[in-house]
Amino acid sequence: MDWAYFLQQLINGLTLGAIYGLIAIGYTMVYGIIGMINFAHGEIYMIGAFHSLITFLICQAAGISGILPLTLLLMLFVSMVLTSIYGWGVERVAYRPLRGSFRLAALISAIGMSIFLQNFVQISQGARVKPMQPLVEGGITLMESPNFDVQLSYMQIVIIVLTFVLMVVFSLLIAKTTLGRAQRACEQDRTMAGLLGVNVDRTISTTFVMGAALASVAGMMVTLYYGVIDFYIGFLAGVKAFTAAVLGGIGSLPGAMLGGLLIGLIEAFWSGYLTIEYKDVATFGILVLVLIFRPWGLLGKPEVEKV
Repeated sequence: MDWAYFLQQLINGLTLGAIYGLIAIGYTMVYGIIGMINFAHGEIYMIGAFHSLITFLICQAAGISGILPLTLLLMLFVSMVLTSIYGWGVERVAYRPLRGSFRLAALISAIGMSIFLQNFVQISQGARVKPMQPLVEGGITLMESPNFDVQLSYMQIVIIVLTFVLMVVFSLLIAKTTLGRAQRACEQDRTMAGLLGVNVDRTISTTFVMGAALASVAGMMVTLYYGVIDFYIGFLAGVKAFTAAVLGGIGSLPGAMLGGLLIGLIEAFWSGYLTIEYKDVATFGILVLVLIFRPWGLLGKPEVEKV
């Protein structure tokens, strides 16, 4: 066995899984409060990628793209702010008017919002692939072998470190802050939380905004890592992030991250050692097995209905 090649696939899988995990956290936060899957979340991630690219082009036109730290901070800030507005709008338009309706109505509304956002970006930005020049270049050689050198790029380091920092920050925010207590109260019983003084509408809107901000970070990381985006990248990434959230235990932030890492590792190793055409089949096949034998996910808890 070529251990150098194995280690390289491990690094690639962790990087990809970290991106899936960031998107999956948005899914699991929304589900934890209102019990619905925001199927427009993949398109929010795609919009975040476009915002980061447009911000870079503006910086380039203004002549400040040569100052890399400033450019990256501007890309991150603008992308998070604008994408959060989209997340807030999705909640106000697609979810809040149907909150008291039957569950299928909100699900259909979310799918419709996903299609709308996808076509909106296609019309406004065009259907062609949008490339971007590499900004963060270079890396570290971890291992040298006669056939293969293991490379850990600086961009991969940024993605992995930033993802885990954000996961820790958001986990502490939900566990230790007033907003987190309000979110957990709404998760348990929205009616009772409202009677006790929690602003349920504001709490749910804030949760959508937080999830959209995380998705925008993932979109920016993908733009910098792969250097190419289009209007369709949100669909498959959103489905895989949803798979990661279910695999790890939907409603659990660490579970969403664990599921994302597992999905990334499965894809990387399947593509590296087997045929790349069936990597998605392997991913969703494992999801089916988990749903059969552990439907509440790896870190989730089975729901107990009290009567």
